Amino acid sequence: MTIRLVPTTRDNWQDALRLQVQDEQQRFVPSVAVSLAKVHIRPDGDNCAYEPFCLYDADKMVGFVMIAYDASTDWCYWFNGFLIDHQYQGKGYGRAALSAIVDKVRNRFPQSRFVNLTVCPDNAGARHLYSQSGFEETGDVYGGEIVYRLSL
Repeated sequence: MTIRLVPTTRDNWQDALRLQVQDEQQRFVPSVAVSLAKVHIRPDGDNCAYEPFCLYDADKMVGFVMIAYDASTDWCYWFNGFLIDHQYQGKGYGRAALSAIVDKVRNRFPQSRFVNLTVCPDNAGARHLYSQSGFEETGDVYGGEIVYRLSL
């Protein structure tokens, strides 16, 4: 499987809105609609840019992620709103997508030294995935969520 990050555009945004996690996971991740709203609202300030991506395996949309960054820094590169649709979970898409997301940040922003994310403390599955992928807890908490960081 090869995961591609495809910009969310007027051609695919409605399909992205149909992506759903399992019911018990809904409290862990914002909906795609909320993530897309952040592009225009810019809740982290005017220096932060947001790039939403649909995650595809061949021509099949399997998930979504938002990359947020402040390109004037070498550390402020985040991804959030990361989700794999419920029908594709447990099949390796999460791990493959995570690798593709990190590669996207590494290649698009060569000045970045880190990629960061937050995770709910009780989201054991995501914490395990991130730890196994080389992310480490920073000891910081943002919005009640644990900050993880991967050195690039």
